[in-house]
Amino acid sequence: MAKLSIDVQAMVPFLTGLLNTPSPTGYHAEAVAYTEKAFRALKVPGLKLSRTTKGALLGVWKGEAKSSPRGVTAHVDTLGLMVREIKAGGRLKVSPLGGIMWGGIEMEGVTVRTFDNRRYRGTVVPVNPSTHVNRDIATSPRNADTMEIRLDARTRSATETRALGIEVGDFVFVDSRVEVGEAGFIRGRHLDDKASVACIYGALQAMRDADVKPAQDTAFLIANYEEVGHGGSSGWPFELSELVAVDMAAIGFEQNSDEYSVSICVKDGGGPYHFDLTQKLRRLATAHDIAYKPDIYVYYSSDGTAYWRSGGDAQVALIGPGVDCSHAYERTHQDALRDTAHLIARYLLDDGK
Repeated sequence: MAKLSIDVQAMVPFLTGLLNTPSPTGYHAEAVAYTEKAFRALKVPGLKLSRTTKGALLGVWKGEAKSSPRGVTAHVDTLGLMVREIKAGGRLKVSPLGGIMWGGIEMEGVTVRTFDNRRYRGTVVPVNPSTHVNRDIATSPRNADTMEIRLDARTRSATETRALGIEVGDFVFVDSRVEVGEAGFIRGRHLDDKASVACIYGALQAMRDADVKPAQDTAFLIANYEEVGHGGSSGWPFELSELVAVDMAAIGFEQNSDEYSVSICVKDGGGPYHFDLTQKLRRLATAHDIAYKPDIYVYYSSDGTAYWRSGGDAQVALIGPGVDCSHAYERTHQDALRDTAHLIARYLLDDGK
């Protein structure tokens, strides 16, 4: 049995840098490039990296056998906003990218990226937000029609805003505000699903340090359109027998997941995951003293489901670190990153014997 050491202290700076690299769905180039550079720097023997036509990062690692090819996927795209309208007063109406919780981004800082890559700071605010002017602001609904971007620029008209280079269709990056605390917590926006990308990074590093390679040929897909439902549905370089999707585990009332372990999802909004593969992962976690929580997510689906719905025939399972306050200002713990990375590595090494 290979002895693995999961270097969480190396995973955390990788994750912090990725969280601070904008990647709302549809704008992936910076984050994919960041991830590719970091994966290449690991110098994992035999791991070949490339890009798919859709722009995702693809890694292929030849294993000890090729009789049952595997896939592992996590997504680098996040929630975000896009300029929908330049209002008469110069502020911006925006359209959400993915399942934005408007109350969760109220008063958050943003960066507007123009077509020619000029960047302007701003804030997500309700329309007419001052409590000294609008007595109903505390109870007013928050949605795409009642929220807007207040630009940090001297503009009081649509003409002046357009003169800045801002136009309909420009991406709006929501600040991640990542912090790493002494107690081991990591908080910030977009841990969904950049925390899982960091877990794959940690698994690759641990296997490199142990001088081992996967039991089967394995493809790694760092997807870029999961938040809109089709990230992992295509781009695989060969027919898969098994696919493990790595995505954040939701925490809340009636949930079994926590911030200190890896979750193994047995069912979500897309239905139950494959019994045999899920059982294999549970056995591996038990055998290697990996803290895990089985769970069901009612209002959730993953790139594993997208793969199945596109016609994929592999067994599919879903795992991931527990993340509190999903789709808002999220938090996880380094223990969950460690256990998820460890389970990924043990899965890759498992030869079924």
